[in-house]
Amino acid sequence: MLFFVVPMTASAKKIRVLIVGGGTSHDFDRWYKQADAATLERDGLCSVVYTSNTDSISFYLKSADVLYLVTNQPINAASRKAIFDFVDAGKGLVLGHPGLWYNWKDWPEYNRQLVSGGAEAHDKYGSFDEDIVNPNHPITKGVEQHFNLKDERYHYVVDPLGPGIEVLASNHVAGSDVVYPSVFIVKNPKTRIVCIALGHDDASHNIIPYQTLLRNAVKWVAHKS
Repeated sequence: MLFFVVPMTASAKKIRVLIVGGGTSHDFDRWYKQADAATLERDGLCSVVYTSNTDSISFYLKSADVLYLVTNQPINAASRKAIFDFVDAGKGLVLGHPGLWYNWKDWPEYNRQLVSGGAEAHDKYGSFDEDIVNPNHPITKGVEQHFNLKDERYHYVVDPLGPGIEVLASNHVAGSDVVYPSVFIVKNPKTRIVCIALGHDDASHNIIPYQTLLRNAVKWVAHKS
């Protein structure tokens, strides 16, 4: 009897994701190291490495397909260069909740080129409504078009000197006409970048719309959708 080994195709391989967390104001271990890693690893979609040591970024990026950056702690010059080298090489980048803040005043290139803006304020933690404004994009596939959640509503503002964004989901609160982007693509010319402003605690990480958006975002930046 003959046995044939069928090689694993590129499309069947797990997406290798590096999650970089750690810092202040959030429970990084609980919601990123544990919850989001489990969301991404479900059904064999991804293999995940998590680090809160930002000095190790250049080491781990060597074997990553996607960087999921959610830290707000200091990042040294070598790690900053490694992040931009990763992007310049066309590798996928997902920036989560804490990573959309103006965390690094001495590193304006981060917000300008990779976030195309950022947040310096947010509403008091509470409920708001999410609207999917582009339901036909692979990132929003399978996501409820309207849902409500509790989170920190980031006041994200576009930097006119950045590459610009394409909004996929936005938010609003009753009694206000002010709308902020929640999920958007940064039009970086070298790679695919997705920003997700949601994610303060369990009210985001444990709901299906958030988990679907995160999984879809990783697949899209990895060119798997």
